[in-house]
Amino acid sequence: YLISVYQAATNVVLALGPPAINLGTSGNFVVLAKSEISTVPDSEITGDIGVSPASASAITGFSLIRDPSGTFATSTQVVGSVFASDFTTPTPSNLANAVLAMQAAFTDGNSRTTNAVVNVGAGTLTGLTLAPGLYTWSNTVNVVTSLTLSGSATDIWILQIAGGLNLASAQSIILSGGALAQNIFWVVTGSVSIGDSSSFTGILLAATDVTFVTKSTLNGRILSQTAVALQKAVINQPAPVVPVPPTPTPTPTPTPTPTPTPTPTPTITPTPTPTPTPTSTYTTIITVTATPP
Repeated sequence: YLISVYQAATNVVLALGPPAINLGTSGNFVVLAKSEISTVPDSEITGDIGVSPASASAITGFSLIRDPSGTFATSTQVVGSVFASDFTTPTPSNLANAVLAMQAAFTDGNSRTTNAVVNVGAGTLTGLTLAPGLYTWSNTVNVVTSLTLSGSATDIWILQIAGGLNLASAQSIILSGGALAQNIFWVVTGSVSIGDSSSFTGILLAATDVTFVTKSTLNGRILSQTAVALQKAVINQPAPVVPVPPTPTPTPTPTPTPTPTPTPTPTITPTPTPTPTPTSTYTTIITVTATPP
């Protein structure tokens, strides 16, 4: 199942897949839920987590330590901050806005229809590689063996699932060709279950509960409109994309212009004008003697 766009006139391969889903301020959280976030210790979470409209009492298993400012808490299981709706201002309004953004992102992703590839594998995915694009299923999706998403760092995947999503134990969502976790959006109406020792990748926009079973991992985000349950899970937000600096154009070394060597003008030796030899002039004198008669 491949979707590609090719501009033949200029031989340029364009970015593939639908436009990305805008997460708004919900993208500031690695885990965001409305009703509960629980952990079976020890989980390892990198990034901020938050609940709203639920209070801090709905964040369980983390042994929270409230900051003196009252705006956030910390936990040995979280490399980041923990937020709840009953913390000090401005946390409640920040969380409320993030939840609204999460819901808007889900609505956007769930409404996409253009160029959709429908019901791949009838919901049972085994050993498949998916190109960038919009994929929709009208039922639950079971990823039985590892699934590969192949594309570049600018390509987008939206996987819109009307039922639940299950990733089998010890299986993975694999990225190839430079694909990035932040460009993969799982829009799931039903429950999400990630099996033990499995590895999941992408942004989970879930209408209901999300569970990561023992020793499962995530490279992405969990944005759930109900509850998130973690069981000794490793949850990492996508690494920021560091722009590659442009290759500097080398300054050309000027080629020195050689100083022309002057061609010497030869000195003309004057040809001497010979002194003419004078010509002798002879005068003949004839003497006539008259004889008297």
